Amino acid sequence: MAYDPYIHFQGNCAEAMHFYQGLFGGDLALMTYGEMPGAPPEMQGSARVMHACLTTGGRMLMASDFPPGMQGDAQAAVSVSHPVADLAEGQRIFTALSDGGAVLKDFAPTFWSDGFGMVKDRFGTHWMVSGPARQG
Repeated sequence: MAYDPYIHFQGNCAEAMHFYQGLFGGDLALMTYGEMPGAPPEMQGSARVMHACLTTGGRMLMASDFPPGMQGDAQAAVSVSHPVADLAEGQRIFTALSDGGAVLKDFAPTFWSDGFGMVKDRFGTHWMVSGPARQG
């Protein structure tokens, strides 16, 4: 069984998901609250994302904005773990996620991996990028 993350934003879900698609590749589907069949009056015309799904490498990253008028803390206590098979690819992804964000732990060797880093990107999503496992 695989678990795929579902993350939430405060109005910038579309921007974040397009950024992630550019970084990771894959197919992106978006639907706004305003496009929802039978949308209630307070959601009609809303450009906030009701559901987004980025499918890449056999995995899905799903997301939405909080509904119009609803407050919430985007990704307050969750990290998305992204393993990579290649150290250079891990560094590239970590650097891109760091742009405009906050590095929590530099991408560097650890006792379990040739490269591991933690970052909160500019959209508020926490990431753990982990390179190849250490051999020996």
